[in-house]
Formats: sequence, structure tokens, C-alpha cells
Amino acid sequence: MSQAKGYAAQSATTPLAPFSFERRQPRPDDVVIEIEFCGVCHSDLHQARDEWGGSIYPMVPGHEIVGKVKAVGSNVTRFKVGDPAAVGVIVDSCRVCEHCKAGLENYCKEGMTPTYNGKSRVDGSLEQGGYSNEIVTDQQFVHKISPKLDPAGVAPLLCAGITTYSPLRHWGVTKGHKVGVVGLGGLGHMALKFAHSFGASVTLFTTSAGKTEDAKRLGADEVVISKDPEAMAKQTGQFDFIIDTVSAAHDVNPYISALRLDGTYCSVGIPDKPLSIQPFNLIIPRRNISGSAIGGTPETQEMLDYCAEKGIVSDIEIIPIQKIEEAYARMLKSDVKYRFVIDMKTL
Repeated sequence: MSQAKGYAAQSATTPLAPFSFERRQPRPDDVVIEIEFCGVCHSDLHQARDEWGGSIYPMVPGHEIVGKVKAVGSNVTRFKVGDPAAVGVIVDSCRVCEHCKAGLENYCKEGMTPTYNGKSRVDGSLEQGGYSNEIVTDQQFVHKISPKLDPAGVAPLLCAGITTYSPLRHWGVTKGHKVGVVGLGGLGHMALKFAHSFGASVTLFTTSAGKTEDAKRLGADEVVISKDPEAMAKQTGQFDFIIDTVSAAHDVNPYISALRLDGTYCSVGIPDKPLSIQPFNLIIPRRNISGSAIGGTPETQEMLDYCAEKGIVSDIEIIPIQKIEEAYARMLKSDVKYRFVIDMKTL
């Protein structure tokens, strides 16, 4: 075991604070990564405060991890000491079910092992995340990253990036498609970048007119203010695909109405209340409702390689770890453009 340090929540009501803990001794297939940057995901806040239920404490959050390899196990062939490397939302899965064998470990039938707030499949120990100085992870769940890209900007790709890339790729978004993106935050700004880079015509739906200029800079061809009923009515039957990134409760029916025949609405945000759907909104124009969760290891690597080729990274604000609670408070007010990233050298 090696001594590690990080920031942890000790309960749902206590602020994150310095925490010392043990990382496992590297196994033959393990990669030890010295963490340089870790993105701050809204799910970190949800889980630290037990807003989804089932949180396990003490909890070191963080699953958008970028750093340098500092040691490798005897079986490791994909990495050597000094290589840039990244870890995302998953650190293990059953590896034998049909989904895992297809490279879709995120849909593991037994349930994936998350980077934090989960227990090791091997020894039952508590997994701890990237708000720390290092992490030890099986090489299957470690990703290569290009030295051409800013490592801090790469970090959010490990969650916000793959969460939007995967459904856009799965539903075949390409040139000639009309795509809607609901919400301009950590997920939404990546959805704009990817959909635009795939050649689609992209519309942002937002409640804030003040986001128009930024949305167009990020790849939107059009911006629709969703609070304007007249503007929304004009969108009826226009879109092939709409990706909804909003995590607050909201009415999704206007977006479903905006779909063409056989169009698809995909939710990647996680509102805390069930969606209410008007059945005729689905039935008459044969529209589809779907959801999507991150991506498996092959697709995550594909996304990182694509970003290196196209020069795509997240728009970020770098913070010291000591300001994590302030960042959480600002995140709740959508006061970030568009993802906080912790500089772990400040630990």
C-alpha cells in the first residue's frame, strides 16, 4: 500500500477537506498515475452530498483525471513511465458479459465499478477518485492522451466529452443532419463542439439570451430562447436529433415536438424528477426517446484520438483544490465557462 492524499467528503453535510488514505500496491496489470488535473463534474457534487442516495464515505470524488504514469505493473504493455495518461468514470467491470465483451463496459450487466463511490471487485476496498495526488488503475481502463492537447482541457473529456460524443456517434449524426442541444454548460458546450465538427447544422436551446455569442463561438448555427413560446413553436418537426444536457427538472415535450418523423430525443442530463411525456407527441410522428451514459473504453479512446486530430478540448477555469466548495457553489449557479478543472499541484 502507498500513502495518498486528497480532499474528501466525510458525510453528506460536511465540506470537502484534506484527507490521507491508502492506495493499493500495484498489481501486474496496474498503472500508477501521478494526477496533474482533475475536472469537476456535477455528479461529484450530487454524490458528495448523497443527492442520488447510496453514497459511501469517506469519499474522494473526481473522475476526469489526467496525469503522468509514475509506475507500471509487470504485465503492462500499453504504457511506460512518463507517458501522459487519463482515467475516466470506470475503473473495472465484470469483463465477461456480452456488453463488456463488446467494449461497452459502461453498460456492464453486473454494473460497472465507478472511479469513486464504489467498491473494488477484487478485495471490496473503497474506490477513491481524482481529487488526489495519484491513482492506481488497471491498464484496460487507462487511456492514452495526445501531448498535442492542453492536459487541463483534456480532463473534462473523460466525462463531459464522452457523455456527449457517444450518443452523437451512436445515432449517426453527420453532415446534413439538424441537431438540437438543450442547455449550455459542461455537457452542452461539448455537444456543440462535437455536433459542429461532425458537420451537422446545430441549434442551441437555452433560457438565457446572454449565451448567444458564446454558443455561436462554440459551434451553434442558431440559438433559440426556450422560454419564448413563439420561437419554440417555430421549431416543430425540424430536428433529426436533440441531445438534452440539462440536469434540472424541466418540460421536455417542446423538444420532443421539435423532432422530425423518426427523430430522436436523447437525455444525458439527470433531472431529480421523472420526465412527463405527452404520448401523442411520440405516437403521431413516430418519435423516439432515449438516454445514454458515457462510453466504453474503446469509444472513449476513439473520442480522445478524435479530439487530438481536431484540436478539441473543453473550455475550462482552473482552480486550486482549496476552492472546491466555492466551485461547487458557483456550479449550482451555472457560474462557470464551462468546466472547473482542479490543478492538483495545489494539493
